[in-house]
Amino acid sequence: MKREALLAHLTDSGCRLGREGASHSIWKNPSTGKLQAVPRHREVKKFTARSICRKLGIPISEDWLRPPMKSIELPI
Repeated sequence: MKREALLAHLTDSGCRLGREGASHSIWKNPSTGKLQAVPRHREVKKFTARSICRKLGIPISEDWLRPPMKSIELPI
């Protein structure tokens, strides 16, 4: 996913940019006081985005969840 989409989700969820590091941006959730580093890459893996949201205590976007697995019938 694009980094810009993740940053837009963080902003919409009430998080604010705390400071800029060398290769990461530090984001803060003011309601919980939690800090989390966000890598400064063009693309961020969905697993990483989910982890960042979980650590900041904000909801995870439905688009980032895995699709449900198809059930298959096994021969007996």
